[in-house]
Amino acid sequence: MSKPNRRVYIVDDDSSVRRSMRFVLAAAGYEPRPFASGEDFLEELPHLQPGCVLLDVRMPQLNGLQVLSTVRERGNRFPVLVITGHGDVPTAVEAMKLGADDFLEKPFVDDVLLRSLETLSARLNEDAEHDRRLAEASERIALLTQREREVLQGLIGGYSNKEIALKLSLSVRTVESYRADLMRKLEMSSVADLVRFGILLNLPPLD
Repeated sequence: MSKPNRRVYIVDDDSSVRRSMRFVLAAAGYEPRPFASGEDFLEELPHLQPGCVLLDVRMPQLNGLQVLSTVRERGNRFPVLVITGHGDVPTAVEAMKLGADDFLEKPFVDDVLLRSLETLSARLNEDAEHDRRLAEASERIALLTQREREVLQGLIGGYSNKEIALKLSLSVRTVESYRADLMRKLEMSSVADLVRFGILLNLPPLD
């Protein structure tokens, strides 16, 4: 498993807030990187490694909601923690509708911020692990022949070797051979492993 992701991007036009958050996050073991405006952040976004985003709503030019909307329109899934003014519930609700993962009202204590970031960081790491497993699974399935893949789809569909043989017009022994070959190539030892593999890749069952 890869090293836990502790990157946090701070997007706030207030330099004192950026310095304060940077200090708090670094002390808690995070890797903060500040941005003085939404424009600066969006310009760098295509080049950034996955991380959590602390996004202030009240900024000149592009405000936080506009930045958030653009981030999601680009298909970016970085967890976003929006910082709103005290009692600004409508803005918080709008932020959640636009795809924010959480929000905090100013002023907030450091512990509340860190608890929220811990949750979002864990989610980010889960997403990264899923993406890693999916990429690995995609590489493995490319090793299979068309027939081996069809046998795999039959197993995913819950069919027995005999039923798969009938559907593919093969002998049961041939299906067993394909099954052994695909399990060897995929480095799996049980049908349960194969089913989980198929679900991960969203493979359709054999018709």
